[in-house]
Amino acid sequence: MTTSTDKTWSPLFKEPVSADFRDFHECLDQDKRIALHDVAGSRVHADMLARAGIISPADNEAIQGGLAAIAREMREGTFAWKKELEDVHMNVEQRLTDLVGDAGKRLHTARSRNDQNATDIRLYARDELDALAGEIKVLIASFVDLAEQHPATIMPGFTHLQVAQPITFGHHLMAYAEMFLRDLERVGQARGRLNVSPLGAAALAGSGYPIDPEYSAQALGFAGVCHNSLDAVSDRDYICDIANAGALIMVHLSRFCEEVIMWCTPMFDFIEVGDQFCTGSSIMPQKRNPDLAELVRGKAARVIGNLSFAVTLNKNLPLAFNKDQQECKPPLTDTLETTRGAVSVVAQMIRTIKVHKDKMLAAADKGYSTATDLADYLVRAGLPFRDAHHAVAAIVGLARERGLGTLSQLALADMRRFASVIGDDVYQVLTVEGSVASRNHTGGTAPGQVHRQIARVRAMLARPSTHL
Repeated sequence: MTTSTDKTWSPLFKEPVSADFRDFHECLDQDKRIALHDVAGSRVHADMLARAGIISPADNEAIQGGLAAIAREMREGTFAWKKELEDVHMNVEQRLTDLVGDAGKRLHTARSRNDQNATDIRLYARDELDALAGEIKVLIASFVDLAEQHPATIMPGFTHLQVAQPITFGHHLMAYAEMFLRDLERVGQARGRLNVSPLGAAALAGSGYPIDPEYSAQALGFAGVCHNSLDAVSDRDYICDIANAGALIMVHLSRFCEEVIMWCTPMFDFIEVGDQFCTGSSIMPQKRNPDLAELVRGKAARVIGNLSFAVTLNKNLPLAFNKDQQECKPPLTDTLETTRGAVSVVAQMIRTIKVHKDKMLAAADKGYSTATDLADYLVRAGLPFRDAHHAVAAIVGLARERGLGTLSQLALADMRRFASVIGDDVYQVLTVEGSVASRNHTGGTAPGQVHRQIARVRAMLARPSTHL
């Protein structure tokens, strides 16, 4: 086992870094994700140094040419990463020096890896959040498109996973559209809070050079600058913001996927998911498993864990930068990449769903789902609601004793034993179609209201901002 590397950090150090420590310490697998952002930030930093007269125009020109060449190498996959250089920043600086000589050594003037790394992470996260926002919009549109096909398709609504009241499938789908609209808003809010530039904070106290942080911020597309150098390099709460947004997105995806899994079982048989999102069994030839939905449900647990990881990592760090913060990158990148992948593939799955309307309708008529409608009927006939509730409970009990599947199978005389105000028109109230149609108000499940929900969400998706 090699015990040390070939070189020391600087003349201050008498012994080289342990090879095992170097391997434990390096973070190139994570840093490759931010490599092009590092180059972009360095180009802006060099321009700022030249504008401020801190480096010469000739040095800046050489640096810009070298960094452009490095970016090309990274895009083409020919950049030679050196593990012994520890991270992306030192790899870029060393390659730049190889290309342009002493000018490359001047790039790091008035800058620390602390503010450099904080900038790179924010640039990476901003781009990923923009992409995630676009993918969430596609997901919402998938729910809306399917809901538009089923505004009047009746299914059972559940509480406690027991049949509660009839609803429309379109209404059910639009509930998820609302959840993901809130998720889209959370993504926009997380982006807004991180979109300030830490460049200029240097290691922790700022710089003694006449730098222009506002120029760097504007050139990199930030909305402003960090107003405290300690906070700029030490805080990672924006990663916790992103982890929180990602966790909630995955929670919502997991809830939907749980329902997809149930709906695909023979006991429900409400829907069928396209073959391209299912798998079979190595032993049971009849199996058709909705594995995508199961996998998303499982990945949600990991993303939720990333939130706990990110928050816990930050809880006891003194100001300013600490090496612990290097460990913020895995929960950030895993959250963004896993969430983006899940959002995209679930949107694709939704577009393959086939609905078994007859099975949904039959299930909606079970479990005495119109009992609340009967109670409302009695209230309109003059009974206090609590008395109506009590009477209907007794009527349901009688139907159960007789093994009847619906209240409409009871004779009028049997129902009138518990509420004499019941008339012949009660059977119109006991249909699932009548129950659904009666919920005709804002937020209700009536088909007309589903159309209104769809129109509202489509209008929101047409807006350019992620802040809905």
